Amino acid sequence: MKFSQIAFVAADNEAATIALDALVRRYPSATPDQADVIVALGGDGFMLETLHRHIHRKIPIYGMNRGSVGFLLNAFDEDRLVERLARAVTVRLHPLVMQATTVDGTIHQALAINEVSLLRETRQAAKIRIRIDGRVRLEELVCDGVMVATPAGSTAYNLSAHGPIIPMGAGVMALTPISAFRPRRWRGALLPHTARVSFEIEENEKRPVSAVADFTEIRDVTEVEVREERGCHLTLLFDPEHNLEERILAEQFLP
Repeated sequence: MKFSQIAFVAADNEAATIALDALVRRYPSATPDQADVIVALGGDGFMLETLHRHIHRKIPIYGMNRGSVGFLLNAFDEDRLVERLARAVTVRLHPLVMQATTVDGTIHQALAINEVSLLRETRQAAKIRIRIDGRVRLEELVCDGVMVATPAGSTAYNLSAHGPIIPMGAGVMALTPISAFRPRRWRGALLPHTARVSFEIEENEKRPVSAVADFTEIRDVTEVEVREERGCHLTLLFDPEHNLEERILAEQFLP
């Protein structure tokens, strides 16, 4: 794949700023609106911000790590950038769409690349009923929260909550409880990517719950529906020897 207009964007940290200056001096650059590829310099958080900012443009984004973990990014190197972009492997992601209804009846929508999570707002555990495609699958989950994670997000918050790592292209998403109290032994479920997951908040005045789609938080929700948005996709670029599918697979064998 050959790109003629490259835009560089950087996180607000010293390493990313230095990298940005070096690359702009070395390669012709365009604004993000004019470019046909964006090179993002930062960590995973900045990469998610960049993906959200350009989610409706469907422009390919190639990240280089100038942050900490860098799971969604390639290794940083000033050299051979044009050649690296030309031989990069394309990974297409479909985000989740969250529709959340609050206690006053307002309906909010937001997209999530990693996960949609429901979290208790007070010291008291949340009580949540879970429906899959309209059928009640769990009458009452007493917990700190629960989430729906994409394959790309399965190694993030989902993994910290002991959810499964999902290979790219598996066609499933993870439904993972966060500190479940009852049923005590329920570890979550793998759902087909076509599933519609509905959460109903019980005793919402006494046990308020917030819903979070990546960076967007909606507080005091009464009902939340989550599904994959097949009409929207994001394109990430990875070096062939360091692609996202391989990283997710390798993550399952780390000590």
